Amino acid sequence: MTETSQIRATAPKVGLFVTCLVDAMRPSVGFAAAKLLEDAGCEVIVPPQTCCGQPAFNSGDRATTRDIALQVMDAFAGCRYVVAPSGSCGGMIARHYPELFQDDPGLSAKARAFAAKTFELVSFLTDVMKIERVDAHYAKRVTYHDSCSGLRELGVQAQPRKLLTTIDGLDLVEMRENDVCCGFGGTFAVKYGEISGEIVGKKAENIEASGADVLLAGDLGCLMNMAGKLSREGKSLEVRHVAEVLAGMTDTPGIGAPENREA
Repeated sequence: MTETSQIRATAPKVGLFVTCLVDAMRPSVGFAAAKLLEDAGCEVIVPPQTCCGQPAFNSGDRATTRDIALQVMDAFAGCRYVVAPSGSCGGMIARHYPELFQDDPGLSAKARAFAAKTFELVSFLTDVMKIERVDAHYAKRVTYHDSCSGLRELGVQAQPRKLLTTIDGLDLVEMRENDVCCGFGGTFAVKYGEISGEIVGKKAENIEASGADVLLAGDLGCLMNMAGKLSREGKSLEVRHVAEVLAGMTDTPGIGAPENREA
């Protein structure tokens, strides 16, 4: 066996759950996630995949959600771990898949085992792979928003900050109420647009008051919501997924930048 094949044999096989929004709106986040996982010593595969089922779940359509969950579990069955660059999708799988099948003896154990091997990207890097630092340079002042699902369902808070502070040149400053919702909440922003607008308005004020040049978070939906509000108010802050900065992949324009908008 060659040295390369020996390394591959010991590398944990990680299935990257790209997420719908990353696939459709910000593929660079998926590439950054793959780089971070490979740099951590993982064998990364991207099985054919669709949604995690969260929109249907939040709308009360349990039958459709179960069908989607079964597809996801089958697609990633051969992976030792499942990792998503999203606390929202990661939380859906890790916390709610078992709930979907709790009354089905034949599938309950399968759902629980699948949930147990599913992680949000940055928590997986720090908590499972024991990554202490990243090799990246980013000479900007950044602030970090704690997305609701990642924080409250998966306990993602210290992990991104731990790695961000190892980046050469980066200055991390905390905004007020960094752990308060941005108002997105998936379908919440659609159903309750006026309330959502008030929430993100307050969030935008706190972001600007931090004095940061860049806004980071671990969920693309939250980032798009905040970037949209900042853009409409004429603010010039750069908005990025934390994976792009950790991976040193910041050549693309920020989220919501003019170069990313449709004509």
